[in-house]
Amino acid sequence: MLALSLFCGLLTGSGDLGRAAMEGAGKAVSLCVSLTGSLCLWSGFAAVLERSGLQAGLARLLSPLLGRLYPTARRDEATMGALCGNVTANLLGLGSAATPLGVEAVRRMQALAGTDAATDEMCRLVVMNTASIQILPTTVAALRGSLGAAKPFDILPAVWVTSVLSVSAGLIAAGFLRHFWAGHPVKR
Repeated sequence: MLALSLFCGLLTGSGDLGRAAMEGAGKAVSLCVSLTGSLCLWSGFAAVLERSGLQAGLARLLSPLLGRLYPTARRDEATMGALCGNVTANLLGLGSAATPLGVEAVRRMQALAGTDAATDEMCRLVVMNTASIQILPTTVAALRGSLGAAKPFDILPAVWVTSVLSVSAGLIAAGFLRHFWAGHPVKR
């Protein structure tokens, strides 16, 4: 579509294409700057949670549930810490801040499993991160606020319902599909 648009713009000789490209680039930079501020704020909030011990408290609160979903990871405290941090960051809508913790959790899970193949627990973590259950969608709210929404957080009920449904559907699908690939590990 991009190539077709460029071709048509050149063919018609209209300056609208260049003007639209420059205008879009300017809006993209503006959006990135506004999201950077929000991401810094919430990443700082996550650091405060960690230093104050509230993240550890949340990890203890999440451990019984996560221990059932990730029984192998439950055996290693550092793996559960990374896993709980990842889930906590996702609950706060900080997908970018959750990624390093998710990668660390998968590395630790891989070391516990002693294989390069993706285990069921690793696949479950990918599903949970992709579906991204959220209590407070900070990144989406920041985006809405930067685009002029009067109440950026008025989407909370819809986010809660869709988050629970998407994670539930993903975990059910992962459990169902697991039986098709049983004995056929996924290699990286």
